[in-house]
Amino acid sequence: MNKEEKLKINRRQRIKVLSRIEEYEKKGGEAFWLDVEDDPPHPTIMPEDVDYMQKKLGTRIRARFAMKLATKLAKKVVKEHEVTVVGAENLKDIRGGAVITSNHFSPEENVAVWEAVKKAEGKRKFFKIIREGNYFFKGTIGYLLRNADTLPLSENVKTMMNLSRAVDKYLKEGNFVLVYPEKAMWWNYRKPRPFKIGAFRYAAKAGVPVVPCFITMEDLDKKDENGFPVQKYTVHVMPPIYPSAYKSEKDNAASMLEKNFELVKNKYEEVYKIPLSYN
Repeated sequence: MNKEEKLKINRRQRIKVLSRIEEYEKKGGEAFWLDVEDDPPHPTIMPEDVDYMQKKLGTRIRARFAMKLATKLAKKVVKEHEVTVVGAENLKDIRGGAVITSNHFSPEENVAVWEAVKKAEGKRKFFKIIREGNYFFKGTIGYLLRNADTLPLSENVKTMMNLSRAVDKYLKEGNFVLVYPEKAMWWNYRKPRPFKIGAFRYAAKAGVPVVPCFITMEDLDKKDENGFPVQKYTVHVMPPIYPSAYKSEKDNAASMLEKNFELVKNKYEEVYKIPLSYN
């Protein structure tokens, strides 16, 4: 297969994904959380498969190496997408851990969020919650998805309990944990989508703030490997949302979700200069 034929196939796949996004947006409701990519089937991650707490020496060594590699690759992504950060001053007063939220539209946008949170004061780790299927990717990307301070979701209840304990521990130790409340990745989708509650439950349980991030996009004068315009990423960091000492975990989670969505909705309308509506 030559380069031109491969480009045509990739472009058809992207058009199929865009059509599926349009279909799910029209359906609304829980369809906003459905996957749109044709990802292959994958095994279920069992409790013994992941050392979430990084208790083993081998896990810590692989994580250290993976983060060094990720740092090198991240520089290329930042350059390719001309990443800029707006609102970094909203990170300056955060002294402990925080749940970071962001819209989810690309395998690379987490690098843009990482670039933003580096501007926070103090030394802390940046953990990323990833979908279960990503844990089984092959090659360099797969290695990073398994080892670069990632926390995979699972369909197994006991594995998810281990994940929740790890998230709580890392937050209370003062680290950042990136969670996508939109759940599924919708390729280059610019609108904020309705949130699931999980990210906000983590924050409420650990007693830490949520830092809402919203990434806006702009077409650049260059094409990607699918023949579509490469997107410029602007990361908007908004003021942290703190849990209330006078509310239950359940009420705090619901309240923080509502405030987070209001902030990203307003940012969407401010930047794109159109009201948020779904077809």
